[in-house]
Amino acid sequence: MTQTYIPGKDAALEVSIARFQQKLQDLGFNIEEASWLNPVPHVWSVHIRDRDCPLCFTNGKGASKKAALASALGEYFERLSTNYFFADFWLGQQIANGDFVHYPDEKWFPLPDDDRLPDGILDSRLRQFYDPENEVSASDLVDLQSGNAARGICALPFTRQSDRQTVYIPMNIIGNLYVSNGMSAGNTANEARVQGLSEVFERHIKNRIIAESISLPTIPQEVINRYPGVVEAIATLEAEGFPIFSYDASLGGKYPVICVVLFNPENGTCFASFGAHPDFGVALERTVTELLQGRGLKDLDVFTPPTFDDEEVAEHANLETHFIDSSGLISWDMFKDDADYAFADWSFKGSTEEEFATLMAIFKSEDQEVYIADYEHLDVYACRIIVPGMSDIYPAEDLLLANNSMGAYLRDTLLSLPESRWEQADYLSLLEQLDEDGHDDFTRVRELLGLATGKDNGWYTLRIGELKSMLALAGGDLQQALIWTEWTMEFNQSIFSAERANYYRCLQTLLLLSQEEERDPQQYYGAFVRMYGQSAVDAASAAISGEAPFYGLQNVDSDLKAFPAHQSLLAAYEKLQVAKRRHWK
Repeated sequence: MTQTYIPGKDAALEVSIARFQQKLQDLGFNIEEASWLNPVPHVWSVHIRDRDCPLCFTNGKGASKKAALASALGEYFERLSTNYFFADFWLGQQIANGDFVHYPDEKWFPLPDDDRLPDGILDSRLRQFYDPENEVSASDLVDLQSGNAARGICALPFTRQSDRQTVYIPMNIIGNLYVSNGMSAGNTANEARVQGLSEVFERHIKNRIIAESISLPTIPQEVINRYPGVVEAIATLEAEGFPIFSYDASLGGKYPVICVVLFNPENGTCFASFGAHPDFGVALERTVTELLQGRGLKDLDVFTPPTFDDEEVAEHANLETHFIDSSGLISWDMFKDDADYAFADWSFKGSTEEEFATLMAIFKSEDQEVYIADYEHLDVYACRIIVPGMSDIYPAEDLLLANNSMGAYLRDTLLSLPESRWEQADYLSLLEQLDEDGHDDFTRVRELLGLATGKDNGWYTLRIGELKSMLALAGGDLQQALIWTEWTMEFNQSIFSAERANYYRCLQTLLLLSQEEERDPQQYYGAFVRMYGQSAVDAASAAISGEAPFYGLQNVDSDLKAFPAHQSLLAAYEKLQVAKRRHWK
């Protein structure tokens, strides 16, 4: 077998691929390569997923087909090992009350009577960072996955790198503020940790450059010429009509970060890609492949034009957009001829062990504490790295303003609505409660409750605003129902199935007619049936009479058997739980 080694990896690509594939098979995962892209030379990306549970998927990128597949498989292990595939979902009663929810070494802290943060979680530095005003309650930190307030706060052990002490960090904080940042898997611990720390630098420095509208120094052509694959990829993009700017984003040789920007003159937009690694060449290659990960050349028209409004560029929402899909705003200042820093021909490379020490030294020089959790229960080393103040994707105040468990108390109530037979007033008071509790009308109910609903039912597109239209119908308040029905049509039209969109047009018409006291509804029945079809007219009539207001929502039991997609997710999680019980050290 040929052996292909690439910089930054401690094993040949063929060895990694064979090992990862075999281990996934042994764990019971049926991984398929769903799609490949190779839009320009030396830029490959692949989308892989679990045939039995397509919600478990990753994307890999690289300068060759093998490098991209190894990258996707490595990311698959990273997301299995850290449970990240399941981070947005409620895992149900059985797991919430099982021997452990996340890992065998998790620790539970019962909620105190006064709802203050219990002793034993976080350290003083973290408390100061996450809760400077002492506003966070213990009940705010119940995790979405267990939703088990009776059991308390579930916290995971991390090793504080400065003194090797164990610190317990609530799963709720990890899930809300860090999402996938700082996670990595690799052939060895050092390789994975270097990758995870590089990612923390990449995103932190990217945010700084974008938020502060820093103008970066161009990488000289003779430096780029050292990397012929990158030269060819860039030349192909430029020949296709996309000007490319390659920048040194190390801020004067301090951080191992590169930035490559693509212009699209067709629509006046641009897209900045960032990459980081101690080896300059690896960082550059990574940035170019990231530019086209999961994108063909025809997919490069979804970005935004550069702007002179630096305040808007610096807004947190814009930086979050850059994290999600890089489609946020960028300042024209980035492209000024006079850069804010001189070009540095930097290199932090060495063995992966040396590189880890080098990167840790940078954090230390900035007085940044690093917390690492190691995971080896799948027989592949993976880690999760948290650097408070540098690796957070969302601000600490989101624990109070946008906590992913803030809808848990509604779960049983909302899931039982389709077959409920309440008094009318009770439906209207639930509608009022949604308002008083400050739930955003745009919020998808499935995301609020942590459900994988599948796409074949009304739960998939249901937003709080649409739910309000249903509650108003159930409560007999047709005026309010009309307002929320029109809201729903405006905001969900594009994602509704043809059948659901038709139902709402019919419902709106019947609600408008209900406001016309001098008109006789029977007179219009025949025309409505010809316009909307018999089944839509019947369904809308049943909604208006209050007999069946929850159109397209099936009743859901406490085990979520109504959602095959959620069942396949739980089946995948159970495979992991088995591996943890068997191999936890």
